[in-house]
Amino acid sequence: MPPLRTALLQSSGRPGSVARNTAVLDEAAGRAAEAGARLLVCPELFLTGYAIGDALPELAEPCDGPGARAVADICARHGLAVLYGYPERADGLLFNSAQLIGPDGTALAHYRKTHLFGDFEQKWFTPGEQPVVQAELDGVRIGLLICYDVEFPENVRAHALAGTDLLVVPTALMHPFGFVAESVVPVRAFESQMYVAYVNRTGPEGEFDFTGLSCLAGPDGTVRARAGREEELVVGAVDPDLLRGSRAANPYLDGRRPALYRSLV
Repeated sequence: MPPLRTALLQSSGRPGSVARNTAVLDEAAGRAAEAGARLLVCPELFLTGYAIGDALPELAEPCDGPGARAVADICARHGLAVLYGYPERADGLLFNSAQLIGPDGTALAHYRKTHLFGDFEQKWFTPGEQPVVQAELDGVRIGLLICYDVEFPENVRAHALAGTDLLVVPTALMHPFGFVAESVVPVRAFESQMYVAYVNRTGPEGEFDFTGLSCLAGPDGTVRARAGREEELVVGAVDPDLLRGSRAANPYLDGRRPALYRSLV
């Protein structure tokens, strides 16, 4: 099975403008496709912006709303899958959500952030209740989390036990927490033996200052692709052969003794 070339779009887009963010995504998808990528991952709440305050309810939409249709058109025209973050409106509630749309424009997976970070998110959003959401793309099993979710090792281990090969994590990591992108994410990839695509916003936005430092971390703990602090598109490879070899050399899942861990829950 050939490697799955994966592009990471590190950008805050244009907060408050879905149309402008869709245009940024379209342009990035074209560049990613030219680089041979089959998957493009965007940051948390990319469709609308993160720090948009009272505009959030107005810009939120259903999972099959106009934003989703616009992204599906981008996927079909460029022939690659896109994972994007957006505020979802459903049943009178708001969720911090991410959706994966396939290269033919078909929705493949939808996830609601389960661990909300800080006063801002807890004010506006309801936490999701489904911890493991997955889809298949070119033979690779892709799992979805959002930002703060990946900082809980239980979440990542749940994906490992469910067979996730590539964990995609749209994020809005802010100062002073850059160590999460630099250290925590590669460790998560190693300890649960998977690839992790961690894709961040960048620069000042409202009261926040996002760190950038998006990365594709491998199961061997090395960073296969890394962005800097500015807006950037980076591409890396998710190699199934490397993944198999690393899992054989580091059999953490086989070595577990679950009966000893019951006190953790």
